[in-house]
Amino acid sequence: MSKIIRLESTNYKRLKAVEIVPDPDGSLVIVAGKNGQGKTSILDSITAALGGVNGKTTPKPIRDGEDRAEIVLETEDLIVTRKFTASGPTLLVKSRDGAVYPKGQAKLDDLLGRLSLDPLAFTQLSDRDQLATLLELVQLPFDPDRLAAERKDVFERRTDANRKVKELTARAADYISRPADLPDEEVSVSELVAAYRSGQTLNHAIDVARTARDGWAEKVDRVRRELEDAELQLKDAQKRFETAPFKVDLEAIQEQIDNAEHINVEVRHHKVGEKVRADLTIAEQEAAELTEAIAEIDKQKADGLAAAVFPIDDLGFDDTGVTYRGVPFKQASGAEQLRVSLAMAIALNPKLRVIRIADGSLLDSDNLALVESIARKHDFQVWIEMVGDGDGRGIVIEDGMVA
Repeated sequence: MSKIIRLESTNYKRLKAVEIVPDPDGSLVIVAGKNGQGKTSILDSITAALGGVNGKTTPKPIRDGEDRAEIVLETEDLIVTRKFTASGPTLLVKSRDGAVYPKGQAKLDDLLGRLSLDPLAFTQLSDRDQLATLLELVQLPFDPDRLAAERKDVFERRTDANRKVKELTARAADYISRPADLPDEEVSVSELVAAYRSGQTLNHAIDVARTARDGWAEKVDRVRRELEDAELQLKDAQKRFETAPFKVDLEAIQEQIDNAEHINVEVRHHKVGEKVRADLTIAEQEAAELTEAIAEIDKQKADGLAAAVFPIDDLGFDDTGVTYRGVPFKQASGAEQLRVSLAMAIALNPKLRVIRIADGSLLDSDNLALVESIARKHDFQVWIEMVGDGDGRGIVIEDGMVA
């Protein structure tokens, strides 16, 4: 573990020649001055010495009018020399006893971690970027993206199921309970018509038999001379009449025919209602199962969060971003946001115990005292850029040099 004990920067960006030796007992290194004098170049020198320079973000690392720049950064363990010329940068990393590390950047990468985290910059990140930064620190027993995607899928499926439940519930209200006298199947009109016609034929035959009987009886009375023959005919007609069934109630059949379509409409209506109620039961069951699935996913997430080790107590996250004490991080007080951000910065830089704050002018006296207190508690060194004179405590930079 290491702090910066000396920083020398020559011709880097806006700087001319600067040497800073921090107070070994101090926790804050305040770099003050007016805008455009080179304050940011001091903090950028630290990042450049340890992490190198990105051609996109720093296309001109050498001060205008100069042909070379050099940064020498000494920690309690290493001496880092980064030079910049027209032909490109060079790096030399040595131990305090003079031993050279052949793979200097690899050594620095192992020491550096993610030094570029600025606690104040973290408070100004979007909810999504804050969450991504936090998740890099926490070893969760689940994949948040996979779990979120799975929950989103189940949630959408449950939404569809609930929509179906709502639709079927509305439709089921249109179907009353089955009447007691409603048949199971639709009435066959063709069968009723056939029965009517058959009864009509039978009734006609019965009527004919009755007429024959009456005729022969009258003939017996009128024609005595044909009595014997008439009696035979009478007996035959009587026999046929007595063995005939009862007459078919044609009016009842006609009534059934007249009512058949109404009954059939009710039968069909009832069958559709039974299907809707069956679909409603299935949809309700599916919605309930999906609700249980969402609850299980939420429990898995909650259990995972309970088991995770965060850099500060009461820190967590939900679907929208980082939370602190159960509320969105951005709704926390300024002091709480600063305390949390510093805790994350400390967790991000376990080996090089250095934090940079690029816009310290945003800190009031109370928050500055809070930064100093936390830095001292965790044995960290905080480099802070501030506009002005730093209240008499800072290293003032004017025109690229220490005033």
